[in-house]
Amino acid sequence: MRTSNHLIGLLNFLTFLLSIPILGGGIWLSTRANSTDCMKFLQWPLIVIGVSIMVVSLAGFAGSCYRNTFLMYLYLWAMFVIIATLIGFIIFAYAVTDKGSGRPVLNRGYLEYYLQDYSGWLEERVASESNWRKISSCIRDSHACNKMKRNINGVPESAESFYLRKLSPIQSGCCKPPTACGYTYVNETLWIAGSGLVGPDADCSKWNNNQEGLCYSCDSCKAGVLASLRKSWRKVSVINIVILILLVIAYVVACAAFRHNKKNDNDESYGETRMEKSRPSRIHF
Repeated sequence: MRTSNHLIGLLNFLTFLLSIPILGGGIWLSTRANSTDCMKFLQWPLIVIGVSIMVVSLAGFAGSCYRNTFLMYLYLWAMFVIIATLIGFIIFAYAVTDKGSGRPVLNRGYLEYYLQDYSGWLEERVASESNWRKISSCIRDSHACNKMKRNINGVPESAESFYLRKLSPIQSGCCKPPTACGYTYVNETLWIAGSGLVGPDADCSKWNNNQEGLCYSCDSCKAGVLASLRKSWRKVSVINIVILILLVIAYVVACAAFRHNKKNDNDESYGETRMEKSRPSRIHF
């Protein structure tokens, strides 16, 4: 009995520790939302799941320490719901980020991003006019484009050096015009139309050398946000899958230990009942 309780307590402590990476993943997505991705509602499911696992683990730990059957039942049922929710979130995260990736460009180190490569719920959320006003304003306020500027002894980076850079999806999609537009490089965020010609891409006419404009209204910028979200979510999902496997193992072992405790309790109760019946009754005269 005592060994089973100690085992359940240890498992609850481990699940408490496993909640920390989940909560950390939600907080990391939150910092990404504040600095680059700017999709501020996406981190909350992970934060809620992480906090829920912490609270439920503490309840299970208390139940195992004080042999409180109600708390143990609560722990097992709540953990089952949390595991099911985490599975649903992982499936959802992969489903909404299953499409889209950057396209390589000849003689360029960076990739370029096109909105038509993305579709589904997440693309609709990002591309909708009401949401995009908030997202583009957030990207502008994060100074993502200013951060990509490089000066060597006060001289802007050369075109040859810039073309070989590994830009982030946000920088590639929002801070410069698409390569197909034929703009001539002046510096990282200043480009002029070469020979007065502009390519057929609709984003070509949306490019603006005003540092408040740039390509924030371009479809390539929306695609860059989607690519950045996809990259972030995939990183977090890999961690969540590992944690999910460990949670399931801990949950199965906890269920087995709890059943073992109940069986021992029933055996002890049955033994005490038999002892009571086997005692000779006193005869009173």
